[in-house]
Amino acid sequence: MDNTIGNFISQKRKELGYTQQNLADHLHISFQAVSRWEKGTAAPDISLLPSLASILNCSTDALLGYQPLPRTDYENRYQEKDYYWGIIPNDLCYRIMKLKPPIKPWRVLDIGCGEGKDAVFLAKNGYQISAFDVADAGLEKARRLAELNQADVHFFKADLLEYCPDSTFDIIYSSGVLHYLPPAYRKKFLQALKDHTSLNGINVLNVFVDKPFLTPPPDQEPVEADTPPLAVR
Repeated sequence: MDNTIGNFISQKRKELGYTQQNLADHLHISFQAVSRWEKGTAAPDISLLPSLASILNCSTDALLGYQPLPRTDYENRYQEKDYYWGIIPNDLCYRIMKLKPPIKPWRVLDIGCGEGKDAVFLAKNGYQISAFDVADAGLEKARRLAELNQADVHFFKADLLEYCPDSTFDIIYSSGVLHYLPPAYRKKFLQALKDHTSLNGINVLNVFVDKPFLTPPPDQEPVEADTPPLAVR
């Protein structure tokens, strides 16, 4: 098991003069849990990350060993007048309609919605959509697109590294986003999605991976080639 996170926690804890018990008391957990993190035999629960980062006086990105890179700066890309990804829905949206037709307003979560084209398309077709992204410029354009199409979408800002669903959804959708999640937390994050998927609900997820026999995405970035692929369900 990669112990990058455990080593970082141990280092920061000692720099701040905390014992394992001190850190555990702040988080209302046992010191044994902290010990397991630092030994690399377990990792903190996703729900603890914001509090843990605050106590250690660092960002969640640093805690996870994740370094934001300029090449993933969609905030700047979304500043352009035109829609960076266009407004034609992803083919996965049509697969959703086949797998779970909108015979009722199924609750959908769109993770990393960008400029909102897929969320708006699904909303226009009768789904009840909640969609989030970290880029303000993307969300602003998404809301404009929804207004233009008279589509009711609940857009909100959230960071993938800190987000955990607070309700259940019939459909959880994400296109070209989850490969940015640090490998050590992918299993837990996917489990959190499963735990917040309703009975008979579906998860529709894809990621960018480096395969020589596949056509690369239009803006392939080094992180996509360097990151191990996420299992797609």
